[in-house]
Amino acid sequence: MNENTIFEYEVLIREMHLDSFGHVNNAAYVMLYEEARWDFITKNGFGLDYVIEHQVGPVILDLKVRFKRELKNRETIKITSRTVEIVSPKIMVLEQLMLKSDGKVASEASFTVGFFDMKARKLIDASPEWLKAVGIK
Repeated sequence: MNENTIFEYEVLIREMHLDSFGHVNNAAYVMLYEEARWDFITKNGFGLDYVIEHQVGPVILDLKVRFKRELKNRETIKITSRTVEIVSPKIMVLEQLMLKSDGKVASEASFTVGFFDMKARKLIDASPEWLKAVGIK
């Protein structure tokens, strides 16, 4: 069983997230997942200020998003996020879910994330600060 921290982020679906069918646009799902990731890493001391100061941070190497149930305007949802796999010292996999108010999964996503040195322009081993920020126990 994975004992890493599960982070929760609540968000209200708004008009800007919608497509011409009146439900959430596929690109908006990716944006909302990113918003949730920045929320938990910032709250854990690894926000944009840290990234800029230290010139290291997360990069998305791969993503898979599945759409399971429709999300509509003005619906409040919860996004859960957790690290599910350490692939190597440089790479991990994060799982994120969008949950409707009844707890049913509206979307699920898997993000392969690398730890990137912006000066050297390459992946590096994850720092202890980064591991803490993503809830690795």
